[in-house]
Amino acid sequence: MWRRHAQILGLLLCMLGCCFVGCTLAMDHWRVAQQGGQGGSSVVVTAWYWSDLWKDCYEDSTAVVNCVDFGVLWTVKSYIQAVRGLLLIGLCLGLVGTVLTFFGMECTRLGSDHRSKDRMLITSSAFHLVGCVSDLAGYCLYINTVVAAFLHVKADPAKQRYELGPPLYLGLVGCFLIFLGCTVHCATACRVIQYERQKSPLEKF
Repeated sequence: MWRRHAQILGLLLCMLGCCFVGCTLAMDHWRVAQQGGQGGSSVVVTAWYWSDLWKDCYEDSTAVVNCVDFGVLWTVKSYIQAVRGLLLIGLCLGLVGTVLTFFGMECTRLGSDHRSKDRMLITSSAFHLVGCVSDLAGYCLYINTVVAAFLHVKADPAKQRYELGPPLYLGLVGCFLIFLGCTVHCATACRVIQYERQKSPLEKF
């Protein structure tokens, strides 16, 4: 019975992590920069520059937002294209892993015997894990680009200084949840496989 609860928990963790990763694709403020906002005058003017995977935007102190969508694919920066591709690949692999998980869970009537279900569960965990690595690589690539530009701006204060936005942190949390769900699934399947291997030599005698 505990295996069923653990498998359901692992599935929920993987699905929640994939939802977090999917939400970051549509979220704004991947990188944020503030201009102005200094004291010393009667009127404080603050402007915000922020970007995501699809557009660059400018927001003034009156909350008016002006955005410029990225053009055709070959005009987008290479790291943006790489991040898009890695996240979409990770989501596709996560979808395949979620479908295979239903065939490997004990609480479903899909599939055949328990040994086949355990192997199917490990296979689904492998898909989730590879998708998690792909998502994590995309976020790390974007973070590395923003941090490298931030450190470069310190040497030239005249340039715009961007900081990390909330979608990156949400995506990293989603990757951790997917990894945690894979660990739970592998733990429930590997313990049974190991127990069967230890039990089979005794059955021969």
